[in-house]
Amino acid sequence: MISIENLSKSYGDRVLFDGVSFKINAKERVGLVGRNGHGKSTLFRIIVGEEGYDAGAITMPKGYRIGHVEQLIRFTEPTVLAEGMKGLMPAEKDHHWKVEKILAGLGFSDGDMVRSPHDFSGGFQVRLNLAKVLVSEPDLLLLDEPTNYLDITSIRWIENFLLTWPHELMLITHDRGFMDKLVTHTVGLHRKKARKIVGNTAKYYEQIAQDEEIYEKTRLNDERREKEIRLFISRFRAKARLANMVQSRIKTLAKMEKRDKLEEVKGLDFSFRTKPFKAKQVLSVEDLSFAWGAGRPLFEALRFSILAGERICVVGKNGKGKTTLLKVLAGNLTPATGKITYNPQVEVGVFEQTNIQRLVDSRTVEEEILYAQPDVDRQKARNICGAMMFEGDSALKKIGVLSGGEKSRVMLGQLLVTPVNLLMLDEPTNHLDMDACDALLAAIDAFDGAVIMVTHNEMFLHALADRLIVFDDLGARMFDGTYPEFLAKGGWGDDPSITRRRDESVAVEEAPSAAPRFTKKELRRLRSEIITEKSKVLKPMEDAIAAAEREIETNETRLEQLNQEMVEASQEGDGPRIASLSQAIRGCQEIIETRFAEMEATDDQRQRLEKKFEKRLAELEG
Repeated sequence: MISIENLSKSYGDRVLFDGVSFKINAKERVGLVGRNGHGKSTLFRIIVGEEGYDAGAITMPKGYRIGHVEQLIRFTEPTVLAEGMKGLMPAEKDHHWKVEKILAGLGFSDGDMVRSPHDFSGGFQVRLNLAKVLVSEPDLLLLDEPTNYLDITSIRWIENFLLTWPHELMLITHDRGFMDKLVTHTVGLHRKKARKIVGNTAKYYEQIAQDEEIYEKTRLNDERREKEIRLFISRFRAKARLANMVQSRIKTLAKMEKRDKLEEVKGLDFSFRTKPFKAKQVLSVEDLSFAWGAGRPLFEALRFSILAGERICVVGKNGKGKTTLLKVLAGNLTPATGKITYNPQVEVGVFEQTNIQRLVDSRTVEEEILYAQPDVDRQKARNICGAMMFEGDSALKKIGVLSGGEKSRVMLGQLLVTPVNLLMLDEPTNHLDMDACDALLAAIDAFDGAVIMVTHNEMFLHALADRLIVFDDLGARMFDGTYPEFLAKGGWGDDPSITRRRDESVAVEEAPSAAPRFTKKELRRLRSEIITEKSKVLKPMEDAIAAAEREIETNETRLEQLNQEMVEASQEGDGPRIASLSQAIRGCQEIIETRFAEMEATDDQRQRLEKKFEKRLAELEG
């Protein structure tokens, strides 16, 4: 296990997180969530010792091993298999079969095992580093966006692999479906603090929403209570007989916790601009094929048509031609054979990961969005910048200083302001956080035009795909059905027993032991019943106290008048009047004293009952 205690980290005046505390216990699989820029990757770097922190402590047992995937490529062995075996523990140094199994799961073929690591693309080199970490079986495995360099078959394999991981796991990913299948717990970085809950991301965000709703209601109640106390103090400060109660209220006021209004956390909300399209068919493809040079065709004899409003998802292993097909359809590559016929009304918007070179380094993010379309004004450009996580002064950054992921977000922002009726998207989620992925999914779903999208995000596939273009070892083929239908008909050829174990494992994590005591609807009903009962019990007491306050104030005013009349009667020597006034004065004093005692007793009882109701509400929420 590992314990994070009161950890704080700042960059200059910018506080990333402050007083972050949580533990990862034995065999827990923890998902780390939070907006981009809230410190998830920084926390990982702190845990592995690559970055310092301002305050706090990280404690772990002696000899506790932490494993993470290195992005730096430093290979020293002549073959992929030999390099992978460097990750083995000394007691297993000759267990090559263990390394071969993991490398195969990550997409390396038998022939790849004897090739040089330097022969592979950057994505496969990172996979090799991942394999070295997995075979070492660290006590805590840290994975930061692993799906960015895996294809869909490798993602499905590593899902099954990690479900049986024997130690602790901590995961950052924008792929909500991938995370929710794996995690037993979720830790969120939110408002510079950390919160850990049992369950997946849906349960975490539901809990955060409930907590903030309760906080805001409590803050408003506290403000109302403070106003009432201050009014009481100002009204009765000068009344000697109420001095004890006034002092009691002053002490209560001093003890009251000041709750600041929560800063609004803006949710991402963006949409694609649609150009009207009145025809039925968007495009048709006949006998399409493509090959690099004299090599084997990536795809051949491909034929299909796309209708208005259809969502076509392109899926398959990396390196098989998915992005190439998108480039051919967009007109950026010339096919070897075949024909693509577009409807004359079609206006295409293309998002490609590799096309960032068309951005102008000397321009700012805001200017790139502003110049994307002639009708975009500065406010619209700023709104899109914010949606793409370039808020405030970040929108004024020069393109030349941005990372590759940031440049991809700029290109997606340009696409958002362009009126189109056919979207071609190549892995649009890779450089977005989980909230931005949710917003993108909603934006694509609401788009009136047609969509062709390359993705390995299974949540997107389940939610959007009408049909699939599937790439496998035999090339490309059109599957006329949804993604669930594809899986039902054999899909990726998963071993049914493995898939069943994965589903059963997910079901165990969602068993009653991890579920809340009440459903959301039951919780609202019970809270409403307690609040109604509280109002029914406390309201008469509050009314009685207010009535006593009014009667005391009336008799105080009357007492002042009687005392003045007594002075005048004494000066005139009017005996009968003095006797009458004395009796009236005693009556006023008795009423004041009686009402004061009643009010104090009632208020003490009200405060005791209010604490009991607050305790019941807290126990219900807990």
